[in-house]
Amino acid sequence: MKTAIFATLACGAAAFAPVNQVRSTTALNAAKGKPKLQYVPCISTADLPKPGSATSGVAGGLAICIAVDPKGAVYALGDKCPPVNQPLSFGKVDKDGTISDPVLGTKFDLKTGEVVSWCPTGLGKLIGGLFDPVGVPVYPVKAKGSVVEVQVDVNYKANFEAEYWSGILDAQGKANGKYY
Repeated sequence: MKTAIFATLACGAAAFAPVNQVRSTTALNAAKGKPKLQYVPCISTADLPKPGSATSGVAGGLAICIAVDPKGAVYALGDKCPPVNQPLSFGKVDKDGTISDPVLGTKFDLKTGEVVSWCPTGLGKLIGGLFDPVGVPVYPVKAKGSVVEVQVDVNYKANFEAEYWSGILDAQGKANGKYY
C-alpha cells in the first residue's frame, strides 16, 4: 500500500516537473528589423473630423485614431480599444481631454493614452472586470501640406508578422510566403 501511494506521488510530481524540449520547426525565421520612426501620411486635412470627434486612418500599416478635441487640437492614438479591440475612432472626444470607448465607456487621455476611467458602464464592468486596465498607444502628429502625418515605426508591421508561423500550410500556400 505504501509503495502504491509513493508511486502515485512520484508520478504526480513528475507530471509538473520542467521538461527540456527541443523544438523542431519548418518555419522560416524572418529576421527582425530595427525600429524606424518616421512621419507617414494618414489622412487628408480635408478629412479631419470636426472638434469633439474622431476618425480612423492607416499609417505604416497601423490602425490610427485621429481625434480633434473641442479646442481644435489634433491627436493620434491607436484605434483599438482594450479589452475587446473595438475602434476608438467611433468614440466621443470630451472637453476634459479624453476620448471615450463607444461600447464599454473606458476613457483614455488624449495626450498619454493612459486609462482615466476603466469600463464604467454596466456591460463594461462585466467584461472589463476580467482584464487589467491597459492604455492605448499615442503617436506624434503634424499637418504637412494637404495631409495629416503620424510618426510611427514603419518596421512595426513587418517585425510583428515575422513572428507568424510560415511553412507548408501558411496562408499563401507557399513556405516562403509568396503567392502562386
